[in-house]
Amino acid sequence: MTTFELGSQTAKGGFANEQAICEKFNNWKNDNEAQQWLKIMGYNLKQINSVKAIHIPTRFKKTDIERLKLQDTDFESLLRFKKAADVQIRIIITIGKIIKVENLSLKKANSDANFNQVDKRWVSSYQEIWGFDNEIAFRLRLFTGELTPKDYPDIRGDRQLRDRRRLFLDELPEYLRNKIINFFTENKILVVSDILKGRGGLSVNWMLVTRYNKADGTTRWTLKDINTAMNFFGYGDVRISPKNFFGYGDVRISPKGSLYLGKITIMRKGGTPDPTKLQFKIKPCDLFDLE
Repeated sequence: MTTFELGSQTAKGGFANEQAICEKFNNWKNDNEAQQWLKIMGYNLKQINSVKAIHIPTRFKKTDIERLKLQDTDFESLLRFKKAADVQIRIIITIGKIIKVENLSLKKANSDANFNQVDKRWVSSYQEIWGFDNEIAFRLRLFTGELTPKDYPDIRGDRQLRDRRRLFLDELPEYLRNKIINFFTENKILVVSDILKGRGGLSVNWMLVTRYNKADGTTRWTLKDINTAMNFFGYGDVRISPKNFFGYGDVRISPKGSLYLGKITIMRKGGTPDPTKLQFKIKPCDLFDLE
């Protein structure tokens, strides 16, 4: 069986959560799926001495650095560039005296709830990372509702807004809409890399998507290297957007006033406790389409 053919399979039982997947890696000598994942990563099982899987907490302390083998890494940089809304597992593989580290991004999904948040931050955090100007930051804050339209009547005008708490992107003046679209078009590779891969010692090497089927008690999975995943989710048609869409190429505004970046949706987070953050979402099960 080739590495490509190993890339997606269905297994008995449920292992859709990060702890269960850590246990499978830690039991790699007896676990069929863990052995297949290690082969996909390019390892010869006969050469491996040990495998240790650690769940990376969403929030971590300086004391976690040694446990995660993050020596000589700047702590503040890790906090800044760590993906802000993701489940990650760190695999530490020992081959002789050589230590290999693989970081996995874990995406759990159901066929009836195939939407996964991959990153969320305040607009100011993204402005600090990506360096867009204050005008774009201001409009994005109106989009998320961090700033309310009623406080800016010159922007709102006499229009009846669809939601008094915020401005949808298609409610912005055309030149501002295009300015936001142009920024994400020109910086698409940077944005896709930061939200799916991250930077620094915790940047992701692999994306593992799992989907548990309650009806027959099986779990379907696919494991792809992060470059393949970024290319898949960041890719979009290069064409004039159809009617009811604004923009062009593969960055466009949806009929609901959100922004599409390839197959990635940029939207107001909503819910609690931080509804006015900006969030990025994907449909992880779409990665099965690569089979």
